[in-house]
Amino acid sequence: MASTDSRPEASADRPAASDVPKASDGGNASDASDLAGLEAGLDALDTRTTQRTPLSRVLRDKLLPPVVAIVLVVAVWQLVYVLGVKEDYQLPGPLQVWGAVADLWYKGTLFEVIWTSVSRGVLGFLVAVAIGTPLGLLVSQVKLVRAAIGPILTGLQSLPSVAWVPAAIIWFGLTDSMIYAVVLLGAVPSIANGLVAGVDQTPPLYLRAGHVIGATGIRGIRHIVLPAALPGYLSGLKQGWAFSWRSLMAAEIIAHSPDLGAGLGQLLETGRAYQDMSVVLSAILLILVVGIAIDLLVFAPLERHVLRTRGLLAAR
Repeated sequence: MASTDSRPEASADRPAASDVPKASDGGNASDASDLAGLEAGLDALDTRTTQRTPLSRVLRDKLLPPVVAIVLVVAVWQLVYVLGVKEDYQLPGPLQVWGAVADLWYKGTLFEVIWTSVSRGVLGFLVAVAIGTPLGLLVSQVKLVRAAIGPILTGLQSLPSVAWVPAAIIWFGLTDSMIYAVVLLGAVPSIANGLVAGVDQTPPLYLRAGHVIGATGIRGIRHIVLPAALPGYLSGLKQGWAFSWRSLMAAEIIAHSPDLGAGLGQLLETGRAYQDMSVVLSAILLILVVGIAIDLLVFAPLERHVLRTRGLLAAR
């Protein structure tokens, strides 16, 4: 029986209309593929890599360069000593200085001298943080206060810490209070100015968003201002510690009393009084080592953590 269907049959070399992909279907498939790729890329960016850095790479990148630098400095120092550029009493060699440090060790006074200075520096720095932080917030938030004492803080920060020692001796006598006063006068302006700089660098959008969600006053400072100003504040803390340590050394070098105990500054002055350059250089090296150790053990990890959590430091 003849078929009544008048539609032409699909030839072998021409596909049926139903087999031809529609432009709209192809567009949707392409869009879906692009969105899937975009989502996969965003997921990859959000995923934290937990791959642990090999120990050999850590030793090569972090430990080897400073060790090589120290070895080169000691080698140049020994060479200058051997060539006799300066007399022995003016520039002793590394072995003589090491002998002075070993002598302190054998006498049992090495850690006592270091601890006396470190405990003073840490306590003075903590008090400076307790004073400098609210002072910095006050200056950054109140225009009248900034206009009144902002320039004074900047001037105090540029004033050498040693200039405060004679005045502190007159005010407090040869006591620990005199030393802490010098430390505070040297560290507080740096901490306050660091916080002010961090607040000034806060994007205004953060503050407006805080006002929208009701984070004003103390809540705004706690949840918006301080977290946003944290990098600048941390820089101020590092500088504040540096000023604390320098101020402490200046006070210990100038002020002498049996009631003050023996710190690194007193050790340095004792070496000068006895014209013993081995003691002088050993004291300088101990002061340098303590300053580097505090930075590497305390401030460097804090700075890396803050920068990494804000996406400003690649995980390495």
